[in-house]
Amino acid sequence: MSTTENPKIAFVGTGAQGASIGADFALAGYDVTFIEQWPAHVDAIREKGITVNLPARVINARVPIFHFCQVAEIKHCFDLIFLVVKAYDTKWVTQMAAPILAKDGFLIGLQNGMTHLDIASVVGPERTIGAVIEIASNMFVPGVTNRQNDQEESWFALGAVDPAQQHRVENVAQILRCTGRVEVTNDIKSCKWMKLVVNAAELIPSAILNLPLADAARTPGFLEVMRRAGYEAMQAALLDGAQIIPIIGLPPITTNHPERYVDRIFDEVLTTFSRPDTLTTSLQDWRKGRRAEIREVNGHAIDVLRQSGIDAPVNERVVKMALDIENGSLDASPDNASALIELLGAIA
Repeated sequence: MSTTENPKIAFVGTGAQGASIGADFALAGYDVTFIEQWPAHVDAIREKGITVNLPARVINARVPIFHFCQVAEIKHCFDLIFLVVKAYDTKWVTQMAAPILAKDGFLIGLQNGMTHLDIASVVGPERTIGAVIEIASNMFVPGVTNRQNDQEESWFALGAVDPAQQHRVENVAQILRCTGRVEVTNDIKSCKWMKLVVNAAELIPSAILNLPLADAARTPGFLEVMRRAGYEAMQAALLDGAQIIPIIGLPPITTNHPERYVDRIFDEVLTTFSRPDTLTTSLQDWRKGRRAEIREVNGHAIDVLRQSGIDAPVNERVVKMALDIENGSLDASPDNASALIELLGAIA
């Protein structure tokens, strides 16, 4: 694989996150192709390119794009494939992309959840780079994405799943730096877990209230609910062998108290990566009529704890309420805060 000259790069999944990152790649001069499943989005990009609304500027990039149904028409392989789809779609999309990944290429999952394991199960650990991403963005109009963090605020971590390939990760990181800050880690498992911890606290809990993240955190009594969901997830992370390590640009760990570190990560997300109107990806999914990453984030923490005979009462209630919202038996509403606040009081 050539990552120093002109590697062939594909973004599979070009929604709010993938499209904005891919646009930066294209404008930096990289050989980029989009592969996307939303027909109207494909048509819009073919007609007008991808437009990215940033806090203080607007960019547009012309990028070749294929629909998922056209993948079999692609005659060449890609050195790097960035997978930017929902965690629950990881395995089948990886299977779709595997035939167009170079034999010595990498597939990089810019996703929530522990998706590096699903990717490695399809293309092999030696061709998998795990990744953590922290960017706030949204997309509701085909061909237009709204990215709320410009490059200096966007943050990524990359790490090889196969330690024998770790020496090659820096070359990929150097390419990714055209779109944000990038750290290379020797412990991608722990990085992925630390991100899952904060996601468990923010994504579904705030979506249940049908509120922007900042408004949910300001709802009286609800910030403690969100933190408790993160505490339970941190307990699961430690049981799974993860280490408490800094992510999203935080300084080295100065506390051995897992719960205080959860608070620190969550505070950084709220102050640096969130705007007053930031909707979590989960709430965006629901407003588009799609399912959210419930089992892949909060549900994963529950499953790991359950294997050790440990309950996760806040996450269990969060998951139940979220699934009720998806099956139509409960509305996402600020009124839902009271049930979770009462639960927290009962188990305190």
